[in-house]
Parts: sequence; structure tokens; C-alpha cells
Amino acid sequence: MIRLLVRASLAALLLVAPWAHAIVFAVNEGVTYRVPNDEIRARYAAIAADLAKLLKQPVTIEPVADYASLRKGLAARSFDLAMVHPAHLSITAIKESGYKLVVVTKGFQQYRASFLVRADSPLKTIGDLRGLRLSMPEEDSITARLTRATLRDAQVDAKSITISTTRYQDAIPFAVENKLANAGATAANSVVAAWLAHGGKVLAQSRPVPIKHVIASPNLSAEQIDKVRAYLLALDTTDEGRKKLELCNYAGFERYDDAAMLAIGTWLGL
Repeated sequence: MIRLLVRASLAALLLVAPWAHAIVFAVNEGVTYRVPNDEIRARYAAIAADLAKLLKQPVTIEPVADYASLRKGLAARSFDLAMVHPAHLSITAIKESGYKLVVVTKGFQQYRASFLVRADSPLKTIGDLRGLRLSMPEEDSITARLTRATLRDAQVDAKSITISTTRYQDAIPFAVENKLANAGATAANSVVAAWLAHGGKVLAQSRPVPIKHVIASPNLSAEQIDKVRAYLLALDTTDEGRKKLELCNYAGFERYDDAAMLAIGTWLGL
């Protein structure tokens, strides 16, 4: 399957002018998940081939795992298109670098942080975390942003809590179970489900936000952005399109209100 996708991508590139500028499509799968770059390129090869035909320019997939590189590239407008897992980075690019929101990803509009506690925990509310220990993903992750915004809404000063961070979300339950932390914040549904299945409790949850945004830089014209949006929105309407989405583990894409997205940014403290 991967060979067929690569061949299709190469064939599409032959259809565009050899002097055409390559459109760079950055893909970030989140800093707290483990996805090899070659796997990411293979997942998006068919979509890149379609976009190359549609825009009559080569489209290259550029996996960007770390947020520092993603921030830098978005600020410099080095990425013409970007699939951005963390909402705060895409919103920052929209506010500060002129990017446009193209679509959000179906199935990822209700991303929220869950505060995990042991089954025998005496904690009842977020406020009970004052003076205790909290484990959460890296400071610049969207989960960490959700966690801090939720603490703020509960009028809990994060400085009153001893916060430890970990790169991978599946390390959070270990810290809580082994009493390295009184609670742990994670937004990984699989982690939360496994925790509950083993008798753990969820103390509270954050507000939900959409993640995995596709954004477009000012390098693309309004007409090009409209074409990309229409293509992505239509993917889940055909069997062929659904197969391409399945490779990316997505159900499809849909539009999202620009003002509502910026309001989420305000809540996140951007």
C-alpha cells in the first residue's frame, strides 16, 4: 500500500510544471505521541498527490515533531499548509503570522484534559489540589495549556501546586498509581479509558477544544485555500476519499467558526 501511495505521489508530481514551487505541507502529530516520520509521510502521500494535481504544484509532506521547530516554521511562514495537533500553536499562527483556518478534524473537536486520581483518593474538587503534586505533559503541549486554564477557572494558582512534566501521556497514570503525584492530567482518551477500566477515578475535566487544525499561510491565495478546503471537506463523501482518510486515522474534516477559534485562544491565555 505504501509503495502504491508513493508511486501515486510521484505520478502526480510529473503532471505539474518542473519549475513550480513546491508547497510544503507540515504535519505535527503532537509532541506526546510516538509516530515515526516515514509513517507520517506514507499516511499523507495520497492526499499530497491529490493536492498537487489540484493546485498544479508539487506538494511535499514535512513531519515536524517538536514544537520549537513548528513554532519557528509557522512564525517564518515556512509552511504553506500545516496540520497542527496543538490548538494553541495554530491559533498563535492565525493571530500573529497571518495563517487562515482551513478545517478542523472530525472526531477531535472535544479534546479535553482529564484529571486522574487513584480510586482511594480523598480529593473531591480541583481546589483540593492546592499544596499537592500534579503530573502532566510538557509545558508547551495543548494538554498542559488545558490543564492550566482549568486550574485558573477554578481559581487555583498553579504556583500552589508542585507540577512535574513528562513527554509521553501514558506515563501519567504510572505517576499517580505509584503516588509520585496526587493527580495527573491527560487528554489521551485511551489513557483515560484504561485508567477507569482499572478502577481509577477522574476528578474533573477541562473545557473541550478542537485540535488537529489544517491552516494555510499567506503564501497561498484565497482561491488556493478555497480549493484545499473544498477538497478536504469532500474526502469523507466517497469511498476513495474515506480510504485516504483511514490511512491518516481520520473520519473527515469540517469547517469551524473563526471567531470561536480565536475565543478559544483567549481562554487558553494566548
